[in-house]
Amino acid sequence: MYGLIGRMTARTGQRDALTAILMERVALGMPGCLSYVVAHDPADADAIRVTEVWISEAAHRDALTDEAVKAVLRQGLPLIATFEDATVTTPVGGLGIG
Repeated sequence: MYGLIGRMTARTGQRDALTAILMERVALGMPGCLSYVVAHDPADADAIRVTEVWISEAAHRDALTDEAVKAVLRQGLPLIATFEDATVTTPVGGLGIG
C-alpha cells in the first residue's frame, strides 16, 4: 500500500470552500483509493489535513492524470495559501483498509 499525509492552509476564510472542493474529488470516485480523509485542524482555523491510502503508488499517480480530478484540483488551487510537503507512508493495515 501507499499512503500520504498532507497539510495545507487555505486562504483566510476559505477553509470550508476548499474542503468542499476536496470532497468533490471523493464524489468522482478514485479507483485504487482505499481511504481518503479530509480533516480540519482544530488548532488552526485555516488548516486542512488530508490522509490517503492507495493500493499502490501507481494507482495514486494514475488518479492524478484523470481529467475530472485535475479539474477539481485546479478549482481548489486559488484557495490554497500554503501547501506543505506530504509525508509518504507505507500503511500496513487498519480499520477499513485491510
